[in-house]
Amino acid sequence: MKPLVSVICLCYNQADYVREAIASVLDQTYDNIQMVVVDDASTDASVSVIEQFLKPFPHVTFLPLSQNIGNCKAFNHALVHARGEFIIDLAADDVLLPERVSKGVATFLTYDQSYGVNFTDAYWIDVGGHTLFRHSQRFPHESIPQGNIYRELVKRFFICSPTMMYRASVIRSLGGYDESLAYEDFDFWIRSSRNFNYCYTPEVLVKKRVIPRSMSHKQFSFFSGQQESTYRVCEKIMSLNRTTDEQAALAGRIRYEVRTCLRLLAFPLAIKYVRLYIRNKALRYPA
Repeated sequence: MKPLVSVICLCYNQADYVREAIASVLDQTYDNIQMVVVDDASTDASVSVIEQFLKPFPHVTFLPLSQNIGNCKAFNHALVHARGEFIIDLAADDVLLPERVSKGVATFLTYDQSYGVNFTDAYWIDVGGHTLFRHSQRFPHESIPQGNIYRELVKRFFICSPTMMYRASVIRSLGGYDESLAYEDFDFWIRSSRNFNYCYTPEVLVKKRVIPRSMSHKQFSFFSGQQESTYRVCEKIMSLNRTTDEQAALAGRIRYEVRTCLRLLAFPLAIKYVRLYIRNKALRYPA
């Protein structure tokens, strides 16, 4: 029996794109998929679009929320319904290519249980679905680490978030996404990579859509709440670090975040980062 894969599709005001996202799951070459669609109280036509599109597919679970609770909490709400051995977190404006699930499962079956997360190359597309570039043009395949990549994830971003597929045991061991944060990927990478290995598939298996004012753009906009969440993840990193190399990686990350804060005029947060830098530098780890 093939392992069950649960795809959780989270929608918030993505009426223009959600049909394509759902269809990309229904069109997978893999035939043992559970799909859960959750709408986080959209104010556009998303709910009616989803309901109409899903009429011929009663096996798909649809969870329309009555009030907006935020990305992380909405995902956790849907996670309760997920029965799969593996999970894909699909934003309603992104697209899975037909073999994403089958190749993800095949990859996991070549590794032992210590490997908890698989990620891949991707096409970045615009609002009309036109390809802008390949993720690997910015992050070449040969530069992508595998295995224990905790320190590398502290140092730099190189994973295209929607390409991730992970064992359900990983997300459940973390207690789901941290609902106090404005976004989930950086925190998930850090907490999961502390205890699980990552494996990379150097193929384009997902399309990541770039939309102005989307979640991924807010982190680098003025006065974004995401900046505070990034700071809180850095605090977590300091508590999770075990070696001087990891300590140095965090120091580099903090310096980068201070520069970002100054560029975005987030001066109080920049001061908090400087204090964190001092606290981090004072820590002592075993040789």
